[in-house]
Amino acid sequence: MNIKIKSLEIHFYGANNLDSIPQLSNFSEQERLGIKAVAQVLPFRTNNYILEQLIDWNNIPEDPMFRLTFPHPEMLDSKDYNHIIQLMTENVPKAVLKEAANKIRQQLNPHPAGQKKYNVPTLNGKPIPGIQHKYRETVLIFPAAGQTCHAYCTFCFRWPQFVGLEDLKFATRESGMFQQYLQQHQEVRDVLLTGGDPMTMKARQLSLYIEPLLEPKFDHIQTIRIGTKSISFWPYRYVTDEDADNTLRLFEKIVQRGKHLAIMAHYEHWQELDTPVATEAIRRIRSTGAQIRTQAPIVRHINDSAETWAKMWQMQVSLGCIPYYIFVERQTGAKAYFEIPLVRVFDIYREAIQQVSGLARTARGPLMSALPGKVAIDGVAEVAGEKVFVLSFLQGREPDWCKRSFFASFNPDATWLNNLKPAFGEDKFFYESQLEEILTRQQLF
Repeated sequence: MNIKIKSLEIHFYGANNLDSIPQLSNFSEQERLGIKAVAQVLPFRTNNYILEQLIDWNNIPEDPMFRLTFPHPEMLDSKDYNHIIQLMTENVPKAVLKEAANKIRQQLNPHPAGQKKYNVPTLNGKPIPGIQHKYRETVLIFPAAGQTCHAYCTFCFRWPQFVGLEDLKFATRESGMFQQYLQQHQEVRDVLLTGGDPMTMKARQLSLYIEPLLEPKFDHIQTIRIGTKSISFWPYRYVTDEDADNTLRLFEKIVQRGKHLAIMAHYEHWQELDTPVATEAIRRIRSTGAQIRTQAPIVRHINDSAETWAKMWQMQVSLGCIPYYIFVERQTGAKAYFEIPLVRVFDIYREAIQQVSGLARTARGPLMSALPGKVAIDGVAEVAGEKVFVLSFLQGREPDWCKRSFFASFNPDATWLNNLKPAFGEDKFFYESQLEEILTRQQLF
């Protein structure tokens, strides 16, 4: 039965109109200045739904939705933060402030795991803008009109998409280049529209990218995925927005043409599922035949407890969603503020999995989307008298690496793959020599 949801018009807030956010009226001038300072470097955008229905303003600053959407001074190195504060206090020209912010951005590893250097394919010898092809079966497409979001997550590894630096940005216009590429690569089974957030586009724009893939010449494409945060940050997109019904009809068309439509929904906390409009959006999407799979990283200050994950997975399953991935926070942006040691990440995952039934144990991970591929932390063990991390590939630049276990010496402080060393006195992990050859070949084209 449909739930009656009152329509809501979206209003955006960023650094330029932060003072107009009514909920910040109790913040001191220094606190607001701190938010503005970080927002000069890392993107900040929120909306009235988040402000009014997701954030618990009686639990500030600890509220996870506040941490997820509002910048905090600790997200920048103290030296960089103080420098930006000084420039703002001195009221320097915008160009000076922008230059200072850009210098800091370049130090924040804007494209981790070699995604810009090694993941961009070529067509007729030329790179195709706005496309990534890292794994054999899957191609990522970044629609130009979808390279924004209804709000920005503070930890987002794709923050370079939103800061106005075109040389850092992935985007493709509907020129047909990615279609030509897909026709030439019959091994591709899945197309993932990503961003930013493709669901910021109207159905008409979205269909320009999707409908050609429904033609017989793309029969090798079995699955269309859409990566989105919209069901969390603006569920009205599927319920009362003027374009909601057109969007759902597009979803139905995809399914009726025999494609599997997978909505890859990003949820960091169960609070994002706990409003009537959020649950109604899920119900309406699922009614089209689309499947919703959920994923998120474990992020310090936001969801770094087993209880949070267990409750979120249980709620997702009860709503008909499928827990899919649990990630390790990537090495980019404000990583020092959000990252968690790998051993603690694994403990959180293990403790959460123990609290749920088998239907929620579909969440795979914890995964590091690293340069060689998706590396899973399978456990911590003692082998031949040495304490080790047990690792494996869920996906690899070389398909043969998939599900091959390997071992890293235990490091309680490690937060990423490159902090780990091979166990048992080995010089390299089993894949490293082959990875060097693969990356060298790619650089030649």
